[in-house]
Amino acid sequence: MSTLQANTVLENSGIAFGTSGARGLVEQFTPDVCAAFSLAFIDTLKGQFTFDCLAIAIDNRPSSYAMAQACSAALKQQGIEIIYYGVIPTPALAYAAMERNIPCIMVTGSHIPFDRNGLKFYRPDGEISKSDELSILKSEAAFEPLDTLDELEVSSEAGEEYVLRYSSLFDQPFLTGKHIGIYEHSSAGRDLYQALFEELGAKVTSLERSDEFVPIDTEAVSEEDQLKAINWSKEYGFDAIYSTDGDGDRPLIADEKGVWLRGDILGLLCAKQLNVEALSIPVNSNTSIELSNAFKKIERTRIGSPYVIAEFEGLSKSYKSVAGFEANGGFLLGTDTSINGKVLKALPTRDALLPAIMLLAGTTDNKTISDLVKDCTKRFSASDRIKNFATAKSKQLIETYAEDASALIKLLGFADLTVTSIDVTDGLRMTLSDNDVIHLRPSGNAPELRCYAESTSDEKAKQLVVQVLGKVVIL
Repeated sequence: MSTLQANTVLENSGIAFGTSGARGLVEQFTPDVCAAFSLAFIDTLKGQFTFDCLAIAIDNRPSSYAMAQACSAALKQQGIEIIYYGVIPTPALAYAAMERNIPCIMVTGSHIPFDRNGLKFYRPDGEISKSDELSILKSEAAFEPLDTLDELEVSSEAGEEYVLRYSSLFDQPFLTGKHIGIYEHSSAGRDLYQALFEELGAKVTSLERSDEFVPIDTEAVSEEDQLKAINWSKEYGFDAIYSTDGDGDRPLIADEKGVWLRGDILGLLCAKQLNVEALSIPVNSNTSIELSNAFKKIERTRIGSPYVIAEFEGLSKSYKSVAGFEANGGFLLGTDTSINGKVLKALPTRDALLPAIMLLAGTTDNKTISDLVKDCTKRFSASDRIKNFATAKSKQLIETYAEDASALIKLLGFADLTVTSIDVTDGLRMTLSDNDVIHLRPSGNAPELRCYAESTSDEKAKQLVVQVLGKVVIL
């Protein structure tokens, strides 16, 4: 049997790293490709960390278990012990691994289409960096092709510890009298959330658990899911509806009217409730964050949690409390913080539970979620995407008009406006002469072109997105 080399296998796989993790078609993640990624990952950690154990968990995609088996088999081949946590949210896996000072691998495609999947890698101290990604792709780790994939024995510890992380912060069931709907679909955390919210005092109603994988995108909520939330709220009288994307690291939360919150507004509310001093946020975040005047320092980065996390070290040298969040809702806690006199340890990876809990903690008998949102929203954002839009085509569009944004604006139907400034930190972000913002960017995870818009009203922001994407298709 011939020996394989990780970098060669990965180069031939057609799989690439996106904004968070390696992503590709299910058929590209063969057992040997999963083995190559796993062994290249631990090869990258050599000299930095000492460990003889690694944790693995998965989402509910049908392809995820076999991928986990392949990762496990390859690592066992190298004498690495495996703890398999089964189907749990990505932040639950990351938290358990960091507590044990071991690396971990999450098998998930997050929100991307059903025919795709992915791998997320965590060092003992948190998410891998972009330089780690390059090291993985260049690794010359050698291994034997996999011939058998053993069944994996599930440990429930990580899920239990994740729930305890939040339930232990409150001496009293502060959600008593609240009715929360949980849109379960195929979320990796759907077996954990009801028990947690009930322990915190809420009445919980489960909604639409699905046996088929549902690729929920928290940045581009479908019209169907928007109508579902409104109708559920009317039917049940919910105080909130809680859901997540596929791997449970991005929250999707609706107010008492069934209106889904924008992720960056949710992040702003959470950060204010936590009394965070310094923030790291992506360039596509709503400018209500700066307009709130609630933070001593705000750094804007490229889109993707590795870029947000990369700013934490520098910020923590000057500020006591540091956090970050993304427009998709994932909240990252960069430093230990105190809640109700109890220490909540840092968790520098996207987490869907913390922002939901802090949002609910901020409500009162006189302040609903929609009241909180109204109070902090100075500008309005909207976003959507064109699916099956070739990445090369997206990049060419950006490159072509980055030097002549005014020409692009006219092609998009804004003949009466000019471009007052552009930002090419990630994609092409254009501020127009009426202060509206249009931001075009190729997705880092799938062949999609995303459009973000910001304006003086929710209706105007949504209108901008519809107009821009409608014009882009025919360019």
